[in-house]
Amino acid sequence: MHDQAANMLSRRDGYTLVEMLLVILILGISGALVIPHTSQARVLRIHAAVRTLVSDITYAQTDALAYQQRRALIFDEAANTYTVAEITVSTGGDVTYTPLFYAGGPSGQHVVDFNSGSFDGAHIRAVDFDGDGVLIFDEIGAPVLDAATDAAASLGTLYIEGPMSIFRIDVTPYTGQVVVQEVDALP
Repeated sequence: MHDQAANMLSRRDGYTLVEMLLVILILGISGALVIPHTSQARVLRIHAAVRTLVSDITYAQTDALAYQQRRALIFDEAANTYTVAEITVSTGGDVTYTPLFYAGGPSGQHVVDFNSGSFDGAHIRAVDFDGDGVLIFDEIGAPVLDAATDAAASLGTLYIEGPMSIFRIDVTPYTGQVVVQEVDALP
């Protein structure tokens, strides 16, 4: 009889119903925690777009300071892109914008496209840097009115809009401090 009980215990071929239910429950909970909901993914894309833009504004400002040359962010609302560029002003006053090098950008240029997969759903809106779509930093990293003068810029603003949130990004005069806040609507 003892051999028969030992044989039954060693010949266990399947799982019990309780074991199967526990495995399914654990997998269900894990899936709910790991897989983000579609709406959360959209919010994350908007946050990524805002972080990337703020990072590039700071990059242009510090690059201007490091190289003692003017830098600009050129916004194209219609194309939903912006370019980080070097500014050259000729002796005649002509201004040339040359995109900075960026290994991940199109043709090696520092162009950020919000229509791409990682920012899909983010839109550049209401860009206003003294009535223009260009944010310019002088040689010391301060925002200026235009590429050829040293006149200080006023408060510059733009919005990043997504399906579930809108962020206002301000660039303050003189210091170029970047302030981000979530808002309810576009102006």
